[in-house]
Amino acid sequence: MSYRGKINNYNFNQNNSNNVNSNKMHLGPVVIDKSYIEKFENFTEVVESTIDNYSGPVKPYVPAIGRFLIVATFYEDATRIVTQWKDQVFYLWNYRHMWYWLVVVFLFTNVIVMSSAATMLILRKKTDVACIALCLIVFFQGLVYGLWFDSAFLLRNLSVLGGLLLAFADSLVRDKRALLMPGLPMIERKDNKKYILLAGRVLVIVLFAGFAFNSNWSLMRFLVVFIGFTSSISIVVGYKTKFAAIVLVFLLAVYNTSVNHYWTYSNRDPRRDFLKYEFFQTLSIVGGLLVVTNTGAGELSLDEKKKIY
Repeated sequence: MSYRGKINNYNFNQNNSNNVNSNKMHLGPVVIDKSYIEKFENFTEVVESTIDNYSGPVKPYVPAIGRFLIVATFYEDATRIVTQWKDQVFYLWNYRHMWYWLVVVFLFTNVIVMSSAATMLILRKKTDVACIALCLIVFFQGLVYGLWFDSAFLLRNLSVLGGLLLAFADSLVRDKRALLMPGLPMIERKDNKKYILLAGRVLVIVLFAGFAFNSNWSLMRFLVVFIGFTSSISIVVGYKTKFAAIVLVFLLAVYNTSVNHYWTYSNRDPRRDFLKYEFFQTLSIVGGLLVVTNTGAGELSLDEKKKIY
């Protein structure tokens, strides 16, 4: 059962209601001034409307930009496999002990599937097939390379999967076809959108758990974790979702360019590949957040409940 507090110590008699300040909410021993909530909500509305006014020419292209950023990491990975083909084959053949022919087939399939599925997702062609294909790529790459027990890889790729779900949910808005789920009756796609959006919102903010568990702390990382964590909670519960997503987009954009600046390292520096991977992974999450600013939180959110009640 949920915590109820010691209600016997508080007087909830309606006869004494005149003594209660209408500007305050009493939650057991906690008193919240409603004026602060109203000020915050007014501030967020001003920020959202200001961004809407100044982003008018770009706004129609935000969903496409978001989808491109989501799949940017797959384009980068496909390019890496092609440009480092010998190294990739050598590693899987000698260190992962795979048959040579299987290594070649696996890598070739990865390049083809990632390139084609990413392009399909950007163009909104067979988005369900494209999302499933990219999710399978993430799963099998983690399995073949033995990375699923790496917490950083796990958390980052769960966030990327969240971005893919958000991109798929965005496509449902314009798709009037019905979705047949195995074992369930025919359900309209718009009814599934709210569940996909919720799952995508939850997964896309897992990234900040990875920041929190990282041992290399700095002022920038502290700000990312603190602001990112509070904004992430807001996105998960669907409260001021658009504002929180905008905050995270700017926060991650600054963090990504100031920390993961792989272009400042030479090609021979081993740190370049690692930072490049981090840069494009974070870019994918930024894309997912851009999609959130366009689609909103969906029906399973506090924002939607407030409209009803």
